[in-house]
Amino acid sequence: MRNNTKHIIQRIGETDQLFLQGNTPELALERSDLRLQLIALSSNHQEQVYFLKEAVVLLEQGRIEFEEMPMDLYINLSLHLAKAYMVFFELTKESRYALITQQIMKPMSKAGHSDIFFYLAYASAVQQEPALTRHWLTKYSKTQAFDLELMQSHHAFSAYKNEVWFSGILQSRMH
Repeated sequence: MRNNTKHIIQRIGETDQLFLQGNTPELALERSDLRLQLIALSSNHQEQVYFLKEAVVLLEQGRIEFEEMPMDLYINLSLHLAKAYMVFFELTKESRYALITQQIMKPMSKAGHSDIFFYLAYASAVQQEPALTRHWLTKYSKTQAFDLELMQSHHAFSAYKNEVWFSGILQSRMH
């Protein structure tokens, strides 16, 4: 077992013990993030699904359990939740996970956060909604955090690489 995996498992135990003393949104975020890290290190499908389910529960609970939290923390919890659902999609190829991601992210789109736009574009591409994919990618391209390399290489957008509008978005950010 690699040192990184051992460290993650050890930290999961520590954060689970902290949870028994009292939960916080930050703790929910860390506990779920540790599980998402394990998913990336695992090659066992059942193990990945198990940790994904745990991460989703922790994130959902973290989003609703606390009446007040800073907006950036709520956005971060929601982005991790969107990531978890899109990992579910990648593992199962079930588009319902992309729909769930859209339902989580759409109400938050007014925040103008680049990752919200990215996940909305990603989920729209999976749902085969070219107009929405274009809409969200255009919004994403206007943010400071726009990642040209990610947009060019992400497999979800490969169907759009020959589209004039897609090339236009890329060109607008190359200069």
